[in-house]
Amino acid sequence: MIGISKYKTLSQANDSFSKSDYKGALEKFAMVLQHYPHSKEAYNGVILSEMALSGEAGAEALFDYYEILKEEDSENAHSIINELLQSMDGALDKLGEILAEPLSNTLEAENGILYQDFKKLVSDGGDFREIFENIMFSTRVIITKKDDFIDFLDNLIEHNFTEMAMTYLETAVNIYANDPQFNKLVDKFKISKGKIIEN
Repeated sequence: MIGISKYKTLSQANDSFSKSDYKGALEKFAMVLQHYPHSKEAYNGVILSEMALSGEAGAEALFDYYEILKEEDSENAHSIINELLQSMDGALDKLGEILAEPLSNTLEAENGILYQDFKKLVSDGGDFREIFENIMFSTRVIITKKDDFIDFLDNLIEHNFTEMAMTYLETAVNIYANDPQFNKLVDKFKISKGKIIEN
């Protein structure tokens, strides 16, 4: 077996990931793992690359966080990210349930209202709170995109559905921990909760 330069290949893999060449990054991380089976960085890199290739939300943010950790605390960075990735397994499943997969038109009609349709009702002159209260006990809002999920959370916070917003935030925090949009929402939630407690 021809040896490879571990650090050079890891550097190339990280560079590929940074340039959104996730396939190239995966191949290089896998090559290092093949030659150095105990390399935590290569192992984490393979998982992050696979996540990014499958369009998993948060892979890029986690990678950026990993890079920062390596600069600040290279000794513990690999273990911290590994623990995060392991804890995300369950969180990804839960978030999948919340976001739901695209359904057939028949199922959509039977089981809920698409968030786009819900937003249209609001934009056509309705009030978010009133419309949401009217449907929340009889149907469910079906969300299939990350941006819609963020928008939905924003509206829940804006209209004082704090308990419900908190449930969704707790589920999503492991995935969107370093997403700027999500962090703004968390801050907004803390501020709104503070106002409610003061009142």
